[in-house]
Amino acid sequence: MTYDRLVCANCAAPVSEGRCPVCRANRERMQQDSFFGGLNGLSPAALVALLAVLIAAVALLAHQTA
Repeated sequence: MTYDRLVCANCAAPVSEGRCPVCRANRERMQQDSFFGGLNGLSPAALVALLAVLIAAVALLAHQTA
């Protein structure tokens, strides 16, 4: 979820506007987390599929070098 859809419980304004200290702190925290947020949007099934492809690629590489 992105912070532009969140409503602050402290001031009832959108967090993206940063009207109060709570909004600004949460907006800053979520912007820092967005650096690592690439995998947060993936469903668990997509993560399992990605892991399966990675394991298959490693197995294929190991088989070719042996």
